[in-house]
Amino acid sequence: MLKFYFNGSPNPTKVALYLEESGLPFEPVKIDTRKGEQFTPEFLKINPNGKVPAIDDGGTIVFDSNAILLYLAEKTGKFLPANRAELLSWLMFVATGVGPYSGQAVHFKHFAPKEQNHGYAHNRYQYETDRHYKILDAHLKDRRYIVGDSYSIVDMAMWGWARMVPFKLGDEAFARYPNVKRLVDEISARPAAARAIALKDKFTFKAEMDDEARANMFKHMTTKVA
Repeated sequence: MLKFYFNGSPNPTKVALYLEESGLPFEPVKIDTRKGEQFTPEFLKINPNGKVPAIDDGGTIVFDSNAILLYLAEKTGKFLPANRAELLSWLMFVATGVGPYSGQAVHFKHFAPKEQNHGYAHNRYQYETDRHYKILDAHLKDRRYIVGDSYSIVDMAMWGWARMVPFKLGDEAFARYPNVKRLVDEISARPAAARAIALKDKFTFKAEMDDEARANMFKHMTTKVA
Protein backbone atom coordinates (compact mmCIF):
# COMPACT_ATOMS: atom_id res chain seq x y z
CA MET A 1 0.00 0.00 0.00
CA LEU A 2 1.16 3.52 -0.78
CA LYS A 3 2.72 5.25 2.23
CA PHE A 4 2.00 8.97 2.57
CA TYR A 5 4.39 10.93 4.80
CA PHE A 6 2.64 14.05 5.95
CA ASN A 7 1.74 16.70 8.48
CA GLY A 8 -1.07 19.27 8.43
CA SER A 9 0.74 22.00 6.48
CA PRO A 10 -0.41 23.21 3.02
CA ASN A 11 1.76 21.03 0.78
CA PRO A 12 0.85 17.68 2.39
CA THR A 13 -2.80 18.73 2.56
CA LYS A 14 -3.07 19.18 -1.19
CA VAL A 15 -1.61 15.69 -1.73
CA ALA A 16 -4.06 14.33 0.85
CA LEU A 17 -6.81 15.96 -1.21
CA TYR A 18 -5.71 14.05 -4.32
CA LEU A 19 -5.52 10.76 -2.43
CA GLU A 20 -9.00 11.29 -1.03
CA GLU A 21 -10.44 12.39 -4.38
CA SER A 22 -8.92 9.52 -6.35
CA GLY A 23 -9.84 6.78 -3.90
CA LEU A 24 -6.30 5.40 -3.87
CA PRO A 25 -5.71 3.33 -0.73
CA PHE A 26 -2.90 4.77 1.36
CA GLU A 27 -1.25 4.51 4.75
CA PRO A 28 -0.71 7.92 6.37
CA VAL A 29 2.64 8.20 8.17
CA LYS A 30 2.88 11.10 10.59
CA ILE A 31 6.02 13.25 10.43
CA ASP A 32 6.03 15.74 13.30
CA THR A 33 8.26 18.51 12.01
CA ARG A 34 8.12 20.44 15.28
CA LYS A 35 9.77 17.43 16.93
CA GLY A 36 12.36 17.12 14.17
CA GLU A 37 11.10 13.79 12.81
CA GLN A 38 11.85 15.00 9.27
CA PHE A 39 15.57 14.70 10.06
CA THR A 40 15.64 11.07 11.17
CA PRO A 41 17.88 8.80 9.07
CA GLU A 42 14.83 6.75 8.11
CA PHE A 43 12.95 9.70 6.69
CA LEU A 44 15.99 11.23 4.99
CA LYS A 45 16.18 8.02 2.95
CA ILE A 46 12.70 8.93 1.69
CA ASN A 47 13.38 12.63 1.16
CA PRO A 48 16.99 13.83 1.48
CA ASN A 49 15.61 17.37 1.70
CA GLY A 50 13.94 16.56 5.01
CA LYS A 51 10.50 17.92 4.12
CA VAL A 52 6.96 16.62 3.78
CA PRO A 53 5.10 15.43 1.82
CA ALA A 54 6.63 12.33 0.33
CA ILE A 55 5.24 9.01 -0.81
CA ASP A 56 6.54 5.47 -1.10
CA ASP A 57 4.48 3.73 -3.76
CA GLY A 58 5.66 0.15 -3.52
CA GLY A 59 9.29 1.20 -3.59
CA THR A 60 8.86 4.16 -5.93
CA ILE A 61 9.75 7.23 -3.90
CA VAL A 62 8.41 10.66 -4.84
CA PHE A 63 8.87 13.88 -2.89
CA ASP A 64 7.75 17.51 -3.41
CA SER A 65 4.01 18.01 -3.44
CA ASN A 66 3.67 19.07 -7.06
CA ALA A 67 5.80 16.17 -8.29
CA ILE A 68 3.60 13.83 -6.25
CA LEU A 69 0.42 15.29 -7.72
CA LEU A 70 1.74 14.85 -11.25
CA TYR A 71 2.98 11.32 -10.53
CA LEU A 72 -0.35 10.24 -9.02
CA ALA A 73 -2.39 11.84 -11.79
CA GLU A 74 -0.33 10.07 -14.45
CA LYS A 75 -0.56 6.80 -12.51
CA THR A 76 -4.34 6.90 -12.16
CA GLY A 77 -5.36 9.01 -15.15
CA LYS A 78 -7.59 11.05 -12.85
CA PHE A 79 -7.75 14.85 -12.57
CA LEU A 80 -5.19 15.20 -15.36
CA PRO A 81 -5.89 17.98 -17.90
CA ALA A 82 -5.54 17.10 -21.57
CA ASN A 83 -3.51 20.21 -22.37
CA ARG A 84 -0.13 19.14 -21.00
CA ALA A 85 1.66 22.37 -21.89
CA GLU A 86 -0.86 24.46 -19.97
CA LEU A 87 -0.86 21.92 -17.14
CA LEU A 88 2.91 22.13 -16.71
CA SER A 89 2.95 25.91 -16.99
CA TRP A 90 0.41 26.50 -14.25
CA LEU A 91 1.59 23.65 -12.05
CA MET A 92 5.09 25.11 -12.12
CA PHE A 93 3.64 28.58 -11.49
CA VAL A 94 2.27 27.20 -8.24
CA ALA A 95 5.42 25.19 -7.49
CA THR A 96 7.95 27.97 -8.09
CA GLY A 97 5.87 31.03 -7.26
CA VAL A 98 2.71 30.66 -5.22
CA GLY A 99 4.14 28.06 -2.83
CA PRO A 100 7.57 29.54 -2.05
CA TYR A 101 6.37 33.13 -1.77
CA SER A 102 3.42 32.07 0.37
CA GLY A 103 5.72 30.13 2.69
CA GLN A 104 8.05 33.09 3.12
CA ALA A 105 5.11 35.47 3.60
CA VAL A 106 3.91 33.27 6.46
CA HIS A 107 7.39 33.05 7.96
CA PHE A 108 8.11 36.77 8.04
CA LYS A 109 4.56 37.67 9.11
CA HIS A 110 4.23 35.14 11.92
CA PHE A 111 7.48 33.41 12.85
CA ALA A 112 10.50 35.62 12.24
CA PRO A 113 12.01 36.98 15.50
CA LYS A 114 10.16 40.19 16.36
CA GLU A 115 13.25 41.80 17.85
CA GLN A 116 14.96 41.80 14.46
CA ASN A 117 14.05 44.24 11.71
CA HIS A 118 12.64 42.19 8.84
CA GLY A 119 10.71 45.05 7.22
CA TYR A 120 12.26 44.62 3.79
CA ALA A 121 11.80 40.83 3.71
CA HIS A 122 8.24 41.09 5.03
CA ASN A 123 7.27 43.68 2.43
CA ARG A 124 8.91 41.76 -0.41
CA TYR A 125 7.13 38.48 0.30
CA GLN A 126 3.79 40.14 1.00
CA TYR A 127 4.08 41.95 -2.34
CA GLU A 128 5.13 38.89 -4.34
CA THR A 129 2.47 36.67 -2.78
CA ASP A 130 -0.18 39.28 -3.56
CA ARG A 131 1.15 39.64 -7.12
CA HIS A 132 0.91 35.89 -7.77
CA TYR A 133 -2.66 35.71 -6.48
CA LYS A 134 -3.63 38.66 -8.67
CA ILE A 135 -2.28 36.76 -11.70
CA LEU A 136 -4.33 33.72 -10.73
CA ASP A 137 -7.40 35.84 -10.11
CA ALA A 138 -7.18 37.48 -13.54
CA HIS A 139 -6.67 34.07 -15.16
CA LEU A 140 -9.80 32.73 -13.41
CA LYS A 141 -12.01 35.68 -14.34
CA ASP A 142 -13.58 33.97 -17.34
CA ARG A 143 -12.99 30.32 -16.47
CA ARG A 144 -14.12 27.98 -13.72
CA TYR A 145 -10.84 26.08 -13.31
CA ILE A 146 -7.19 26.92 -13.84
CA VAL A 147 -6.57 24.49 -16.74
CA GLY A 148 -9.26 23.32 -19.11
CA ASP A 149 -12.91 22.85 -18.24
CA SER A 150 -12.60 20.43 -15.35
CA TYR A 151 -11.20 20.21 -11.85
CA SER A 152 -7.57 19.04 -11.90
CA ILE A 153 -4.36 18.66 -9.95
CA VAL A 154 -3.51 22.30 -10.72
CA ASP A 155 -6.59 23.43 -8.79
CA MET A 156 -5.61 21.13 -5.93
CA ALA A 157 -2.08 22.53 -5.91
CA MET A 158 -3.40 26.07 -5.73
CA TRP A 159 -6.02 25.21 -3.09
CA GLY A 160 -3.43 23.86 -0.65
CA TRP A 161 -1.96 27.35 -0.29
CA ALA A 162 -4.81 29.63 -1.32
CA ARG A 163 -7.19 28.48 1.39
CA MET A 164 -4.68 30.05 3.82
CA VAL A 165 -4.74 33.51 2.18
CA PRO A 166 -6.04 35.33 5.31
CA PHE A 167 -3.24 33.83 7.45
CA LYS A 168 -0.62 34.96 4.94
CA LEU A 169 -1.94 38.31 3.82
CA GLY A 170 -4.53 39.42 6.39
CA ASP A 171 -8.21 38.88 7.08
CA GLU A 172 -9.42 41.13 4.27
CA ALA A 173 -7.06 39.83 1.58
CA PHE A 174 -9.53 37.48 -0.09
CA ALA A 175 -11.56 40.51 -1.18
CA ARG A 176 -8.75 41.28 -3.64
CA TYR A 177 -9.05 37.86 -5.32
CA PRO A 178 -12.78 37.07 -5.75
CA ASN A 179 -12.20 34.50 -8.48
CA VAL A 180 -9.55 32.67 -6.47
CA LYS A 181 -11.88 32.68 -3.47
CA ARG A 182 -14.72 31.30 -5.58
CA LEU A 183 -12.58 28.32 -6.62
CA VAL A 184 -11.17 27.81 -3.12
CA ASP A 185 -14.71 27.77 -1.70
CA GLU A 186 -15.85 25.28 -4.35
CA ILE A 187 -12.97 22.91 -3.60
CA SER A 188 -13.29 23.32 0.16
CA ALA A 189 -16.94 22.26 -0.07
CA ARG A 190 -15.97 18.90 -1.57
CA PRO A 191 -16.18 15.97 0.89
CA ALA A 192 -12.64 14.90 -0.05
CA ALA A 193 -11.31 18.31 1.00
CA ALA A 194 -12.89 17.98 4.42
CA ARG A 195 -11.30 14.53 4.82
CA ALA A 196 -7.91 15.84 3.67
CA ILE A 197 -7.99 18.67 6.21
CA ALA A 198 -9.17 16.33 8.99
CA LEU A 199 -6.48 13.69 8.34
CA LYS A 200 -4.07 15.36 10.77
CA ASP A 201 -6.67 15.15 13.55
CA LYS A 202 -6.31 11.36 13.61
CA PHE A 203 -2.80 11.81 15.00
CA THR A 204 -1.17 13.80 17.76
CA PHE A 205 1.23 16.50 16.57
CA LYS A 206 3.23 18.84 18.75
CA ALA A 207 1.17 22.02 19.06
CA GLU A 208 3.61 24.35 20.83
CA MET A 209 5.90 26.59 18.80
CA ASP A 210 8.53 26.52 21.56
CA ASP A 211 12.32 26.60 21.39
CA GLU A 212 12.47 22.94 20.33
CA ALA A 213 9.98 23.50 17.51
CA ARG A 214 11.71 26.66 16.28
CA ALA A 215 15.09 24.89 16.30
CA ASN A 216 13.67 22.03 14.22
CA MET A 217 11.66 24.12 11.77
CA PHE A 218 13.94 27.14 11.39
CA LYS A 219 17.46 25.78 11.59
CA HIS A 220 18.91 28.94 10.06
CA MET A 221 18.23 30.66 13.39
CA THR A 222 20.80 28.47 15.12
CA THR A 223 23.13 27.52 12.26
CA LYS A 224 25.75 29.81 10.75
CA VAL A 225 26.86 29.26 7.16
CA ALA A 226 30.62 29.67 6.72
